[in-house]
Amino acid sequence: MAVEIREVADGLWLWQREYPDWRPGVGWGPVVASTCVESAGEVVLVDPLAPDEADDALWTRLDGRPPTVVAILKPDHVRDVDLFVRRYGARAFGPFLFWRHDVPETDLEPIQPGSELPGGLLALYDGRGRNETPLWLPAQRTLVFADALTAPAGELIVWATPWHEERVLPALRALLELPFERVIVSHGEPVHDRTAFERALTLPPWEG
Repeated sequence: MAVEIREVADGLWLWQREYPDWRPGVGWGPVVASTCVESAGEVVLVDPLAPDEADDALWTRLDGRPPTVVAILKPDHVRDVDLFVRRYGARAFGPFLFWRHDVPETDLEPIQPGSELPGGLLALYDGRGRNETPLWLPAQRTLVFADALTAPAGELIVWATPWHEERVLPALRALLELPFERVIVSHGEPVHDRTAFERALTLPPWEG
């Protein structure tokens, strides 16, 4: 699959491509999203999956405004952080812990809920206990998630955990205090509005 580039808002865009190691039965589709945001002079890539070297359009765009920061939101979203750090000399941020078979070579600066990243991006708490730190992009009024929410059939839905009612829903409802207008997720349809987020909190969670 060729990379698809999508404009989301001023200073905010994403690309989608197939995950190279995807296999049936993993609970999510083969196409994943990577996000790029410009804020306060920084160019931040969120959970980036690199395109093929032959994908001139995407590399030309990235080279034209080189990323200064790479943010990994979840331990199993390491993806291509090392490649982007080597290519652009970007600072890298991410979780404290990783899966032993997928540890980045790069020494990532730690993110935890409440951390403020370069560009004024704020790490949030999602209640799922998966070491995920969604990001609040204040300039674009956007929330970016790794796996807390997904949209396998196009409709936004919360990814299931054993403590969905007890911890996850209260944490996600607390995010409604932020004046966000849209939500970006990694799996399924990537861009959703605030109403879709509110509706997702009322739906049965996605079991995958």
